[in-house]
Amino acid sequence: MAAATLSLCSSLTPKFSHNQASIPFSHSRTSISLLSHSLSSLTLCSRKQPALSFTAKSTDTEDAVSVIEPETESPVLETEPVVETPEPKKREEVFAVVMVGSRQYIVFPGRFIYTQRLKGANVNDKVTLNKVLLVGNKTSTWIGKPIVPNAVVEAVVEEQTLDKKVIVFKYKKKKNYRRNIGHRQPITRIRITSITGYQDSPFVTLDDLELEAAATT
Repeated sequence: MAAATLSLCSSLTPKFSHNQASIPFSHSRTSISLLSHSLSSLTLCSRKQPALSFTAKSTDTEDAVSVIEPETESPVLETEPVVETPEPKKREEVFAVVMVGSRQYIVFPGRFIYTQRLKGANVNDKVTLNKVLLVGNKTSTWIGKPIVPNAVVEAVVEEQTLDKKVIVFKYKKKKNYRRNIGHRQPITRIRITSITGYQDSPFVTLDDLELEAAATT
């Protein structure tokens, strides 16, 4: 297109020669206006290519095909029979007062105490305490005179050790006498396992005590 336009312009432009006479200025102006009019009449057109359109055609077989999902059976949950577990029996809350050596201790089943050194007792040895002065629970009390007959406290030796250090300090004024001595008493740790044998002995209840208090008043 550009080449055709140039050729057209070259054909329309006037050719001047030396031999030809000079053209007046008015004629040259009219020729330029004609040239511009001819160029403006020219239009450049471009060929438009048809747009390609792709449409997916659905076949009859695709329409006819239908997906059939298999029916899944819901799982049946089997309920297991509930087994009632019997509740553990609560341990009877009982306590006792026993004498070991020259001291008295309040003991409970399952707990431990520190006593004076038990000579000849090793770890895991079973010990039987016969000097039971008193046995009691929530409702009744067995009082010994001085001990409860047939009452026995059983225990197990857990450890043979020493007590905390005790400082013994001696001082004499105006004599420059000072003595600082440490001492650790040997002790035994025992755990109470059971308190038995007191059930056949006479006991006192809270009702009896209330009746006695009412009678005295």
